[in-house]
Amino acid sequence: MIKFLDLQKINAQYATELKEATARVIDSGWYLLGNELNTFETNLAEYIGVKHAIGVANGLDALRLILKAYIEMGMMQEGDEVIVPANTYIASILAISDNRLKPVLVEPDINTYNLDISLIEKHITTRTKAIMVVHLYGRVCWSEELEAIAKKYNLKIIEDNAQAIGAEYSYQLSVDSEQLTVGSYSLSTVNCQLSTKKTGSLGDAAGFSFYPGKNLGALGDAGAVTTNDDELAITIRALANYGSKQKYVHEFQGLNSRMDEIQAAVLGVKLRYLDTENQQRREIAQYYCTYINNEKLTLPLITDNCLLFTGNVWHLFVIRTFKRDQLQQYLTENGVQTLIHYPIPPHKQSAYSASNDISLPITETIHNEVLSLPISAVMKMEKVEMVCECLNLWEKSL
Repeated sequence: MIKFLDLQKINAQYATELKEATARVIDSGWYLLGNELNTFETNLAEYIGVKHAIGVANGLDALRLILKAYIEMGMMQEGDEVIVPANTYIASILAISDNRLKPVLVEPDINTYNLDISLIEKHITTRTKAIMVVHLYGRVCWSEELEAIAKKYNLKIIEDNAQAIGAEYSYQLSVDSEQLTVGSYSLSTVNCQLSTKKTGSLGDAAGFSFYPGKNLGALGDAGAVTTNDDELAITIRALANYGSKQKYVHEFQGLNSRMDEIQAAVLGVKLRYLDTENQQRREIAQYYCTYINNEKLTLPLITDNCLLFTGNVWHLFVIRTFKRDQLQQYLTENGVQTLIHYPIPPHKQSAYSASNDISLPITETIHNEVLSLPISAVMKMEKVEMVCECLNLWEKSL
């Protein structure tokens, strides 16, 4: 059996360090808001390239707290609108509606599955206050056009970075041209200077999930918020601690959403290996894209910035086929575990019954056709080869 994700093997790599870290917490006698959390927050902020990282209980709370803080700061109010991709995990939308804000669903780009930035502007109204981008499956969702739209309409950009920690967006800083003479020939050369920023540092604030199956996974639930906004960071930190900046003094009607010391210690260990593990995922993705050869399957759209380089950390490797259920059954029968991310789009869920009649054909096509293949830092290449061979034989012998 080729497991979709072998969490036991992933954590076994660092078992000695993880046991030492958890023992350190147990022996300390301090289990919340202590040195382990402070250290992890500092290291996470440095890794992402931001001023502030705030550890919270989970990824949903990270997004909830960002929006709740903006409301407390007077930047949003009940009934305001937040643009969000229709093709996402429901948590992105739950965070909006939980704050009595209105999610405005926008179709994805069928080639990337991320929010189609070209469609945003026509959905903006006088009540629009923010755009939530989701770096879905580990692929960066960003552009200069997005930044220009946010600036034009004075909108906040919130990143749902639950699936893309470590991914980078490349900025072109400058382009210099130079004329060179070689013998009797005149040549033009172009030098491009690029800079990169990690997801989680691109927008005004970002929410992270450290659910165990994520590229950086805890041994339970955990999450974080990152931002460069001092006031926002202070407000979120208070809101996550019962609305309190000072013990027993409650400025806000807050939540109890704190990352505990054990999870912070575990994540501190695993953060050191994140870039290596992300690169191992890229190598598997490269192999899949090179050696899966079946015209009935749609593979991820590949660009230089998302495969070999840093624009994708391949949290999931997602293919599409209109015979998705048959393919999944075939793979199961051949010992390959797969998952569907996600079988029912948010606007078709009972939780959002008022939106059930909305037609979002691109989103619905994606949810009806996608299938996630096994991919992880501990997956051996012989297993990757077996998956490719299995996919290449599908339907060819029928």
